[in-house]
Amino acid sequence: MDSLITAAARALAAGDPLGALKRVALRDDPPALALRGIAMAQLGDLARARTLVRAAARAFSAKEAVARARCTVAEAEIALASRDLGWPARTLDAARATLEAHGDLVNAAHARYLEVRRLLLIGRLDEADRMLARLDSASFPAALRTTHELVVAGIAIRRLRTATARAALGRAGRAAREARIPALMAEVERASLVLDTPAARLVAKGEERLLRLEDVEALLASKSLVVDACRHLVRDARTVISLATRPVLFALARALAEAWPGDVSRDVLVARAFGAKHADESHRARLRVEIGRLRSKLRTLARVSATGRGFALEPRRARDVVVLARPSEIDEGHAAVLAFLADGESWSSSALALALGTSQRSVQRALDGLASAGKVQSFGRGRARRWVTPPVPGFTTTLLLPAPLPVD
Repeated sequence: MDSLITAAARALAAGDPLGALKRVALRDDPPALALRGIAMAQLGDLARARTLVRAAARAFSAKEAVARARCTVAEAEIALASRDLGWPARTLDAARATLEAHGDLVNAAHARYLEVRRLLLIGRLDEADRMLARLDSASFPAALRTTHELVVAGIAIRRLRTATARAALGRAGRAAREARIPALMAEVERASLVLDTPAARLVAKGEERLLRLEDVEALLASKSLVVDACRHLVRDARTVISLATRPVLFALARALAEAWPGDVSRDVLVARAFGAKHADESHRARLRVEIGRLRSKLRTLARVSATGRGFALEPRRARDVVVLARPSEIDEGHAAVLAFLADGESWSSSALALALGTSQRSVQRALDGLASAGKVQSFGRGRARRWVTPPVPGFTTTLLLPAPLPVD
């Protein structure tokens, strides 16, 4: 490896892509192509970066297995940054095995972290945790230790373990400063903001207040019965009941919780659950059926009692009833899509469908609706089409992202 390639590689490791390009911008040999691709990725031109890295991988001979494996890892990182979540995991796994077999343990660990970050992004936290447990970051360079702690913090945030997340972000900040890479320090700072911005609204007895993630964590561990409008759950400290697939039942539960300790009239419940402006006998009959279903679902947590004018919620174990709502009145039907787009990255509809666990057609309908409302915008055409939106100012969307939750 010549001196210019070595200098360019050191510049990239220090987070200086322009310094790297100054040394190899006019060269077309395989190592230079690979370094140019990584530099373009650091500068944000992901399409050009992918083209260069693929060209480098083709240019390396079959005997240069380690170099080709490193190109594969670089392409996987570009795919993750561009939210191409369908990128073949087997290819990355094969590259990792090659790197481990040839003693390149740092790049092999980097490949492992890419897979962990992908699992975190799509909400498969248990798998991410198991894979992360196999990595000992103590011997890694400072940049890779930063990545490790950011992943630990990301998993903790999704699971609402704010103390663990703060500790991991503290370690990530120290490692990033040791690495002296501005982009890494900025990434840690952005991750830290999630813990200090409003994550939800608490609605109780006609009053509202904003909550940070640690406040949400404390609320869910308290003696309150919580109707969670972020994830469509009804829960107390011991039991979680999901109503994510029962929108009518959840609408009824939320209306009753917002009125607690009072009751809600039948006409209001009909309007909230069915969208009817005027309740007739068919609506009232349907309401009785749905109230019966809600009683059955919530039987371990609360009673739904009939009153003179409607119905009221009576918790069995909890001391009070509260509603945990989204921090701002963002689009109710497409909140999960907006939550992913709020990371500031560009997403394809197929990647959103994979992350949300739904069909690409459903995601495309949601995106078209949001685009008509001016909440998202797209660029590119066909398979290259990507969707973006600026983050919701002053709010974190963590509670709208997928995470495994215990259910009854």
